[in-house]
Parts: sequence; structure tokens; C-alpha cells
Amino acid sequence: MDNSESTPAELIAFMADYDRRANAHDVERWRELVADDASFWFTDGSYEGIEAITAAVQRTFDQIRDEVYTISDLHWVYASTDFAVVRYRFHWVGFVDGQQREGRGRGTNSMAKRDGRWQMVHEHLST
Repeated sequence: MDNSESTPAELIAFMADYDRRANAHDVERWRELVADDASFWFTDGSYEGIEAITAAVQRTFDQIRDEVYTISDLHWVYASTDFAVVRYRFHWVGFVDGQQREGRGRGTNSMAKRDGRWQMVHEHLST
């Protein structure tokens, strides 16, 4: 991870937990880390609010079987006690319609600390 020495450990742990929960493919556990008013921009569209985002992520989980999603080259653009922005590279591999597929791209995430806990407030993935 780039510049992790100057990034609070709780932010690094939050991103690791976010990644772990995404790879578990349990949308209910994953969404616990996403703010109700979040906005997510994916290659296939933009989603506003936790319900729309959860539905989009569940569709991805349903379409890509045995997916392994990894993030790397994290660079903390900004980190304070209550807001942070990180950019990174992502890669996924899994089975779509019985055929192994993979993809890669770039991501940017914004997190805010609300009521004492970090939540994802925006995610932008592009391929």
C-alpha cells in the first residue's frame, strides 16, 4: 500500500474488512459498511442509496460465480479523523455463464466517519 505509514490504521483496517466482505459474497454483511445515502458509480451505471447499490452488487454476485476480487496499489489521497479518499487498482476473476472470465480497472472510494464508525459514502469503479 502506498503511503500507509501516514494513514490511520483504522482506515487500512476498514478497507481490508470491506474487501473481505465483498469476497465473502454476502451482500447483507457487506452493506453494513455502506452509508444509507451512498452513491456508487460502476461501468454499467450509477446507483444512489443503499437499496439500489445493494441490488446492483447482488446482481454482480449472482452473475460472477466463485469470484475473487482483489485491490492493490492503494494510495490515500486524503485522510483525516472523519473523512478519507483512497484510489487503487482492482482485479477480479470468476465464472460467468460457466466460462472463466476476468477484468481489471481503477477505483476511488470516499469514506466518512459517522456515529463513531467508518462508512463508504462513494465508490467509483471504471474498467
